[in-house]
Amino acid sequence: MQYTNFDKTRAFKTLSTLAQRSLRFDYAAELTAERIRGAVAPMAGGLTYSFAAKPVATDVLAALQTLADEQELIAKYKAILDGETMNTGENRKALHHLLRGQLGKDVIFEGKNLGDFYKQELARFSRFADGVHAGTITGSTGKRFAYAVQIGIGGSDLGPRALYLALEQWAVTEGKKKLTAKFISNVDPDDASTVIASVPLEETVFVLVSKSGITQETLANELFVKEKLKAAGLDPSKHIVAVTSETSPLAHNPAYLDSFYMDDFIGGRYSSTSGVGGVILSLAFGSNAFKQILEGAHEADALALESDILKNASLLDALIGVWERNFLNFPYTAVLPYSQALSRFPAHLQQLDMESNGKRVNRSGQPVAYSTGPVVFGEPGTNGQHSFYQLLHQGTDIVPLQFIGFIESQRKDDVTVDGSGSQTKLKANLAAQIVAFAKGKTDANPNKEFTGKRPSSLIFGKRLTPHALGALLAHFENKIMFQGLVWNINSFDQEGVQLGKALTKKVLAGNAGDAALDAYSRLLDI
Repeated sequence: MQYTNFDKTRAFKTLSTLAQRSLRFDYAAELTAERIRGAVAPMAGGLTYSFAAKPVATDVLAALQTLADEQELIAKYKAILDGETMNTGENRKALHHLLRGQLGKDVIFEGKNLGDFYKQELARFSRFADGVHAGTITGSTGKRFAYAVQIGIGGSDLGPRALYLALEQWAVTEGKKKLTAKFISNVDPDDASTVIASVPLEETVFVLVSKSGITQETLANELFVKEKLKAAGLDPSKHIVAVTSETSPLAHNPAYLDSFYMDDFIGGRYSSTSGVGGVILSLAFGSNAFKQILEGAHEADALALESDILKNASLLDALIGVWERNFLNFPYTAVLPYSQALSRFPAHLQQLDMESNGKRVNRSGQPVAYSTGPVVFGEPGTNGQHSFYQLLHQGTDIVPLQFIGFIESQRKDDVTVDGSGSQTKLKANLAAQIVAFAKGKTDANPNKEFTGKRPSSLIFGKRLTPHALGALLAHFENKIMFQGLVWNINSFDQEGVQLGKALTKKVLAGNAGDAALDAYSRLLDI
């Protein structure tokens, strides 16, 4: 395989030539019923990806297929699955796909079969969750646990929190709700204090998540929680489990009720399908629900091996994103789920995308001469319509949109008003927004005119279930992976978070050695 900078490919020149014509893409003429029916790609989990409202004609799709082939995207994905060292910055493998099932060779490291190791940990924390639900594992007073609180930050918080909220109402409706989960992430003491005040401590199990075991914010919050447990007359070792690596200070530690392990090959933002998400989600909804998430993700991972981009939704989504970012010069992407259950999913994707592909050098450390990852943001509809959609519709920048919607609600609890139910109104708003963004509206009053030509995609399915959620999560993980491979960057490290951490330690140690740091420290009374 060859790792080539994106702008050195033959496809780059072809796409550059096509871009000027595509900027004049006539949405009003092209967005026909026939195109809407045909411009779809199958996804896992019963989902479908629609790209009808994207400015991609047949010639553009052909050039994107050529780009995928020229950059050997499927071969490089297979190399990831086979356990080759793809995280060049840290000289590590990237094995989050292996957490949900094997699609490549056995991955052996230092004599250990890592696929077996991940299965073993899944079985261990599944048994733990089952014991909590059965009442055989209790807190220090013998009371059953009714609450689970995750302590973590970044990838140890955003993904698991988003997935918990995504399934909470499904679990209530299906009778699968076991424990109520809450999350502590910010080192701001108001965060931990608010959560602690909302739960009965003797009925609460805390899930401490830090792969390194030295994450400053997480350890500060752990000590905060331990002090509250002690003050309540409880034994912290009977109320806290750790999710960490076997080489961290938290590993094999009697200070915890139990410990569950991952390794350095699972990046934080890709760790929701490890014990990082698995422990809290299994406690909340049962181990079977978490395994259904894994099944949906594995199905999506398998589908991502398809070389035909029209049959591979995550690859197609990735390539259309590259087309918009590099040739149409759109630097942003908005993720707009028309599902309240996905209220924190855009925040997770913000980290997943911007931490993975927010890079200015290639896999060899050389600066690239083209744009890489976009700025990602979003909120659920219809709330966003009454917030930032004004800029999306009539602002000076065109922002590509990624809509997500479902035919049915999770709770199936609705009321009919003015001839339609709320879920129907939600779906009507979603359909209307796609067409409004694409076609716009002419008006003699410039203030009321909509220029349209705002591209969007749609991911839709029947209902948001654990299986569908796993497929949705893996779709975006794989989309981001493919984009990083197109751009020839390393999507699996995150050096951009390290400088601030180092300077923070200097400030706290009182030896910043920098006049600006000293001045800001005095302003903040540090």
